[in-house]
Amino acid sequence: MTTAMGAALRRIQLGNALSAFGNGFTVPYLYVYVAKVRDLGASTAGVVLAMLAISALAVLPLTGRAIDRRGPLPVAVVGTVSAALGALGMGLSVSQAQVIASAVALGAGIAVIQPALATMIVWCSTTVTRSRAFATQFFLNNLGLGIGGLVGGLLVDPAHASSFVRLFAIEAAMFLVLGAAVATVRLPRAPKVEDAVPTGERPQGAWRALFADRRMVWLCVLGFVLFFACYGQFESGLAAYATEVTRIAPATLGIALAANTAAIVVAQFVVLKLVERRRRSRVMALVGLIWTVAWVAAGLSGLVHGSQVIATTLLISTYALFGIGESLLSPTVAPLVADLAPASLIGQYNSAFALVKQLALAIGPAVGALMVGHGMSAAYIGMLVLCALGITVLSLRLGRMLTPVQDNPHRAAAAPVRAVQDAETAVAVA
Repeated sequence: MTTAMGAALRRIQLGNALSAFGNGFTVPYLYVYVAKVRDLGASTAGVVLAMLAISALAVLPLTGRAIDRRGPLPVAVVGTVSAALGALGMGLSVSQAQVIASAVALGAGIAVIQPALATMIVWCSTTVTRSRAFATQFFLNNLGLGIGGLVGGLLVDPAHASSFVRLFAIEAAMFLVLGAAVATVRLPRAPKVEDAVPTGERPQGAWRALFADRRMVWLCVLGFVLFFACYGQFESGLAAYATEVTRIAPATLGIALAANTAAIVVAQFVVLKLVERRRRSRVMALVGLIWTVAWVAAGLSGLVHGSQVIATTLLISTYALFGIGESLLSPTVAPLVADLAPASLIGQYNSAFALVKQLALAIGPAVGALMVGHGMSAAYIGMLVLCALGITVLSLRLGRMLTPVQDNPHRAAAAPVRAVQDAETAVAVA
């Protein structure tokens, strides 16, 4: 069983890495493609980016039910097909209606894939190995996105729409590769979910059970603050602050994002060895402190007017510190969601947390861009410093709600082994 689980997990991780590689081809160039290459204007480009988020918000409340009733595998395959059609349609679209429809299919497909893959990883791992499995997924995602972005930059030519068609076709193909990979996975026997909640009342009962779980609700609140204060600012508020307040060149943002990816790639498994045997709540609290330093560095970069080199270094450090924090989160948050979920509601819990993430990613950029755009840069930095400190407070409070097994599965798993060893030692001495 362990060997079969390992083989299934490796296939899932490989397909996920390839789809991230394909996604990296288009993510940095989507706005330019819609607004400039297809000449549909900045407003249409904004609508397209918004529809990616809105379509995700629309499908995620239903995705958990589908995963728990049908299993994660068919849901993941449907998601990959939808994403592939959306990506290919995006490349072939020449009108506003076509590009918006393609964005809906792409956004919905990606949103469905995420909790389905998370549930598959849960089924193919144990409580003890889950942290490493999710850390590996996060590492491969970022590596794939980074390499895809670099290769895409070599292939793209804003003067020729055909080069963008090629990029979107590669992205579509990679989604289909992911679909083929997961379709051939032999998952371990799944827990039977039909016994937990009657089929006719499942949506209502599932959501009621989730909202009644005080620990999961608290984790969702923490998750919203986490994603709002980091991912929700990368492409909007922080980018606007960097160019308008710190006054770095737009090209330097690419270096800052590369520093973020490099920090994740370099630190991920080093960090994993340091944190996987420690309490998850304490690790998340540490992330809040690291991100507090990151936002203070960002704020100082806007105050250093005498030396652009120092200001730029501070800002790049901000992105690198975010990467270290992300490396700490990947083996803690997603496994904790899985460990809090009843066996019959794993899909529902994963989808609910993905919905919280999507809400933060929808609200965060709007708040950040508005505040910096209206000259409220000091208030913007102050708000995010408070959010980062709030992460620490929320994490420590969550730690008091968790059982020892949920907060530190490695220590809990080692306890019976130590007890047996102590008993054997006592017998030997006697």
